[in-house]
Amino acid sequence: MAVHHGRGFAAINYPIGMNLGGDPSQALVHSNPDGKFMVALSSIDLGQGMKSVTRQIAAETLGVPVEDVYVDTADSDTGPHCMGSFASRGTHRVGNAVIQAAQEARAVMLEAAAEELEVNAADLVTDGKGNIHVRGAPSRSITTGQASAAAQFKQGRTVSGRGIFLIPLSEVSPETGEMTPVSCFAHAALIVDLEVDDETGEVRVIEINSAYEVGRALNPKLVEQQLVGGAWMGLSHALYETTEPYYPSREHGPVDFNTYLMPGPGDIAPHNIAVLERPAPDGPYGGKGPGEMCANPVLPAVANAVYDAVGVRIRDLPITPEKVLRGLKENGGARPRASRANRAR
Repeated sequence: MAVHHGRGFAAINYPIGMNLGGDPSQALVHSNPDGKFMVALSSIDLGQGMKSVTRQIAAETLGVPVEDVYVDTADSDTGPHCMGSFASRGTHRVGNAVIQAAQEARAVMLEAAAEELEVNAADLVTDGKGNIHVRGAPSRSITTGQASAAAQFKQGRTVSGRGIFLIPLSEVSPETGEMTPVSCFAHAALIVDLEVDDETGEVRVIEINSAYEVGRALNPKLVEQQLVGGAWMGLSHALYETTEPYYPSREHGPVDFNTYLMPGPGDIAPHNIAVLERPAPDGPYGGKGPGEMCANPVLPAVANAVYDAVGVRIRDLPITPEKVLRGLKENGGARPRASRANRAR
């Protein structure tokens, strides 16, 4: 009886969004009289950082401090239309809609400031700190709050904007039906090192090394956190989460999180990540968004590593000790990569 080391590799390219009806999302942006901006969305933050990223995008486009921007995702009855928070589309689709809405609101804000400063709006720039000044003459300035207040109380302007992002519909081949289902792809490659105990069938992950191409990392820390958390979710799918062997019958199966099998803190393995930035031409400031692809490559990489360690090819998830032991029995014992190579010679 022994513990065998295995290494598995997997690479993916992941589609961002879809092309059903152009996959549209809308955004509304408006300023309060004090110069604080509200971004209204129906795009729900599921914990993936939607509010943080759209807040950053809006602030960058408006030219105001990020702390002056708030994001409201109240509900789909009162907010502008969105296709939904799925298909890893949030940063790309919603971010583009926010840019469009913020550009429209910014134009009105600059017009209001231009009227107060008695200059042409085209000559005004923002400093990202809450100020608007004449290009080349910083001393001639007005705050975004003053411009917003003047717009509402003196000029009768609404500092607001509307935005919608709609990807061009793909051409469809009349002969084959071939089309382009998405507008861009993200990519990932991942290596898993693990150990398999051929007596118990247990699998212990030692280390994960990965590289993700996400367009541009608009919020590097959020990206890193999502990649780490997503990979751990994938590992949970690969090795733990199931109602087997009773599925679809629930008798004797887990019914709550007290009995549902998931990895705990003691199972966490080091994860080294390289984030590669290749800005997407049609992405908001080049961003694509990591989304669901964080978890995807982990599953085949773990399966490949188990095969590398003991020669058992498991094709249905999760890879439980029971399945490993069954495979070892069918193979007549462990067949690590080295021993398989020797037999081949």
